[in-house]
Amino acid sequence: MPPTKIQATCTMQTTDITTEIETIAQGRERTLIALSGPPGAGKSTLADQLARALGPRAQVVPMDGFHRDNAWLDARGLRARKGAPETFDAAGFVHLVRGLRDGTVTTYPLFDRSIDGVVQDAGHLRAEANILIVEGNYLLLDNATWRDLHPLWDMTIMLCVDTDTLRERLTQRWIDHGFSPQDALKKAQENDLKNAETVMRNSVAATHTIANRPV
Repeated sequence: MPPTKIQATCTMQTTDITTEIETIAQGRERTLIALSGPPGAGKSTLADQLARALGPRAQVVPMDGFHRDNAWLDARGLRARKGAPETFDAAGFVHLVRGLRDGTVTTYPLFDRSIDGVVQDAGHLRAEANILIVEGNYLLLDNATWRDLHPLWDMTIMLCVDTDTLRERLTQRWIDHGFSPQDALKKAQENDLKNAETVMRNSVAATHTIANRPV
C-alpha cells in the first residue's frame, strides 16, 4: 500500500509536542525529530521554540545547508527554481541525517542568505545535544532519495498554512530582500508557491500535523 499523503487542510493538534518529544527521547542516545512544511510555514520559528522549551539537550539542524550552489543551478537552467526539491543535494542530506542518527557526524553546512550560498561545516553539534530537531521543506517527501529519510525519524511534524497566508508571507519575504511588491509577488507565485504545493501534495503523513494560522 502506498504511503498516505497529507491533506491540504490541516487541523491543530492538542498534543503537547514538547512532552511527547521528551518521552520519546527517554533512554535514547540520539533522537531525531523531523519538522517539515512548505516555505513560509514558520518551521524555523517553531523549531527554535521547541529547542528552547526542551533546553540544552535539543538543537536545531536546518536542511538549507544542502542548497546546490548557483553555478551548479545555472549549468542546468535551474536558478529560477532554486528551493525546489531538484535544486538540493538530497543524497548528501540523507548521508548527513544517517550520520546524525549514528553519532558519526558533528558538523553540518549552513545556508548564508547574505552570500546566497552554503558555508560548509558552519554548524556544530553541541556535546550535550541528543535531541535534534531537523527542519526543512522536503523531509517527508515521497520522492526518490528523499523517502530514504523516512525510517530515520523518531517523530515527524508537518506544519501547514493556507495558500493565501503563504502567498502573503512569501511575498513579504522577498520585499524584505529588496524586491518591489510586484516582483516579490511574481517570485512567490512562480517558485515558492509551486514548492509549497509539492510539499502539501507529495509528503507522507506526519505523526503530528499543526495548522499555523495567522493570529
